[in-house]
Amino acid sequence: MTEQASETGTPAEASAPEAATEAATTTVDAPPMDPQRLDELEEAMRDVVDPELGINVVDLGLVYGITEDDEAVTIDMTLTSAACPLTDVIEDQSRNALVKSGLCEELRINWVWMPPWGPDKITDDGREQLRALGFTV
Repeated sequence: MTEQASETGTPAEASAPEAATEAATTTVDAPPMDPQRLDELEEAMRDVVDPELGINVVDLGLVYGITEDDEAVTIDMTLTSAACPLTDVIEDQSRNALVKSGLCEELRINWVWMPPWGPDKITDDGREQLRALGFTV
């Protein structure tokens, strides 16, 4: 199930049939992306750092998918908690990493809550970074 932030910033509920059929790592009806372009966008998202943990959102496993169409790049992303007070900071950093850098003209963030984030989504690099900060993972 995905939830898109409304204008007020609160998640909108997705229907149960949508939740049952939608893949968590892709945006529905997204055209295939060139692997080099995907790598370029993913690498740029490594500049987006979770303000609480100090680790980038890619290595934390918060980025579930990246797609692009003629209109915009769409990032399917989650947070460690749906109640995260720093959503705006992550959105601003994402815009800086992709739009202000010139990698795309428009960015959409699709906040995804299912499957929920868990420590199993952290990459090996992310685990090393967390261990260096004193976390046990």
